[in-house]
Amino acid sequence: MSNEGIVALGFSLIFLFTCAGSATVYLFRGEISPKLNTLFLGFAAGVMIAATIWSLLLPSMEGALEIFDYNKYMSVLPAAVGFIVGGLFLVLLDKVIPHFHFGTDKEEGHRSNFQKTTKFFLAVTIHNIPEGIAAGVAFGAAASLGEHSAYMSALGLAIGLGLQNFPEGASVALPMKNLTGSKHKAFLLGSFSGIVEPIFAVLGYYLSAFVSELQPWLLAFAGGAMIFVVAEDLIPDAKLAEHPHLGTWGVMIGFVVMMVLDVVLG
Repeated sequence: MSNEGIVALGFSLIFLFTCAGSATVYLFRGEISPKLNTLFLGFAAGVMIAATIWSLLLPSMEGALEIFDYNKYMSVLPAAVGFIVGGLFLVLLDKVIPHFHFGTDKEEGHRSNFQKTTKFFLAVTIHNIPEGIAAGVAFGAAASLGEHSAYMSALGLAIGLGLQNFPEGASVALPMKNLTGSKHKAFLLGSFSGIVEPIFAVLGYYLSAFVSELQPWLLAFAGGAMIFVVAEDLIPDAKLAEHPHLGTWGVMIGFVVMMVLDVVLG
């Protein structure tokens, strides 16, 4: 497969896995059990933590070494600053976009008259933005290097993000079925909650590919945004206090899966 084909495949996978997860609404009568939901959320958190370390922060510092003439003290600057700014970006989205979290039964963001289904849809959409940016920036960095191995490493990141999007799609569609009373609407809403990922992936790709000096900053930015989602939403929503071992094993399994993907394909 050509490098361009790998990029197209990676951008498609992160969305198609969400669609596949949303399709489970046709298989389950009720919602996901609390224990299974804890396992899924833990898995997603583990994938995102590992992806942040191996696919985003480490490449950010490696790229910064060249920019700062191999000054190891300055090489951490883009990683540190970009990471914090990524978290602040999510704080801004939380403040501006009205949304609702089922895990905490709490409404956040700007006050609006949106329906509960719309606010829940927006909550999941916010989570997907950092994942799209991460995939796009990784592929953009690969395009700058022009090496096939770099494209394969970025594909590993996309596969890992896609794998955790499968249970995420299910966790959106199944509650939506009860809210809307329609399996078809629930499937469409669950699927389209992931449409922002390829959109922001394209944005991240072009920023990273054509402004190479920004790559270390953008990689860390995506990592910071993803860790913010893990700490702010995934871990609390997993309710580890109720099912501690399931959630913890979910995190560990997700971490190992992403680590293996990065090593094997990187």
